[in-house]
Amino acid sequence: MAKTGKIAAFALGEKKTAMVNLPAQFVTSSTADMKGQKYSDLVDYANNSEKTNDLNNESMTDLIDLKEQFSKPGYANRNSAVTETHPIFGSDKLNYDNHDISVLRRNLDEAQENGNNIHELAFSIRGDWLVKNNLYDPETRMIDQNKLKHAEQEVAKMLINKGFNLPLGEDENDVVWFGVIHQDTDHLNMHLWFAKKSQETRPKMIKQEGKYKGQPIGVIPLEVIEQAKRQFRKQLMSSQELRRHQEILKGVGGFKKEIVETAPENLLNDRHAKAIKQIYDALPQDMKGRWQVGNAHLTAGKGKMAKANQLTNQLIDDLFEKELKPEYEGFKSLAQEYDAINIEDQGVMHKGQRKWSENKEEGLRKRLANQLYKHLAQIEDISMNDIDQQMSELLSHVKKLDKGGYVDKTKIASNPQEKNSPSKPLINNVTPNSNHIGDQMPVQGGSFNKISRLWRQDIRAEINAERQFLRNQKKVEQEKAQDEYESQISRGM
Repeated sequence: MAKTGKIAAFALGEKKTAMVNLPAQFVTSSTADMKGQKYSDLVDYANNSEKTNDLNNESMTDLIDLKEQFSKPGYANRNSAVTETHPIFGSDKLNYDNHDISVLRRNLDEAQENGNNIHELAFSIRGDWLVKNNLYDPETRMIDQNKLKHAEQEVAKMLINKGFNLPLGEDENDVVWFGVIHQDTDHLNMHLWFAKKSQETRPKMIKQEGKYKGQPIGVIPLEVIEQAKRQFRKQLMSSQELRRHQEILKGVGGFKKEIVETAPENLLNDRHAKAIKQIYDALPQDMKGRWQVGNAHLTAGKGKMAKANQLTNQLIDDLFEKELKPEYEGFKSLAQEYDAINIEDQGVMHKGQRKWSENKEEGLRKRLANQLYKHLAQIEDISMNDIDQQMSELLSHVKKLDKGGYVDKTKIASNPQEKNSPSKPLINNVTPNSNHIGDQMPVQGGSFNKISRLWRQDIRAEINAERQFLRNQKKVEQEKAQDEYESQISRGM
């Protein structure tokens, strides 16, 4: 990133860098004190020519080290980077006047005197993304500063309340923060500085000597930074771009739902009988009732579940190639389309970084595998030889039924001794042209049809639970939006 010497002359047509970056840094009060620096220097007025010339030096990059910013009084609101008379903003106002700046300086001094760190995050935003979301007109070089500021106000709340082991402030008035938009580099930069005001006494927020577990004091976790970036982008997206994202995600979810719902009837049939038998044989019987893919990939070659996982993955490949080919191709196509959006937003992927579509597909495969394992566990404990013989006889039986024949089900048993036995039949409710392995493999308390039926019931329960969760989440978001709207009205914003 470099200074342009102009206002809002942002670079366009870039491909390799992320649409929005968010570097973070902090300085301790002891470091600033030792160098004679003051937090409030960031918003000092650079009115004399010496300061102005120094700050306008074209060799200076905008995202300089926070320690260096203190040595440039007025760095935040320097004339060379802003277009507004009062560019500083905070939680309550979009433009701080001289009185507001005086209060801000006192609060920053208080935070430093009480030994608290000052944090800085800077949203670096590509010109292409600003144009796409109607935030920047490259012809007039005008940007929608109010919309950008509103987005940062929301992100600041999240970072301050969720960026540390505990909320940074002990109450809503115990944090001082301010922001500014800088326009003198090839990317637009939105800075955010914040600090706790009162002296910190909470053990979870004080660095302990020696080794300690958990989040390092003063460091905002990467996952929180990523969450802030997502929240920021979502709030600033144009309605058209947001709708495009939502439609793709909705499509991916729709295909996934269809695949999950139809998997039982497509897996538990004669065509896959041999494969399912091989999977059952490969499952570790000493783990029965605990058969899960776990954190491993289905194709990983380690652990007791490795062979069963690999066979199950091959079965799912076959399912996606035949019975569920249209649904799977639709799922994969839309997921890859969302990959393109992510690359556009986040830049070129790092080596070893997995695509969004790859994570989604792995999640889908694991879900199908775990569901299959769960219901295979319902097969009654009988010897492998019995199952082998039953499978051979039952597959032959199904072929005859497919030809329109009829077989006396009392003659089908796992061994000769059972042929004349009055015990429970292996096939329940067989009908002509039946093609379900559910009519073939014995299970605890019924046929494989029962497994398929229970599987579908479980899926319906899962889907209903997901729908209820989404409904509740949407309700909370609507209530939050209404509260924020009423708050803004009350503040006169």
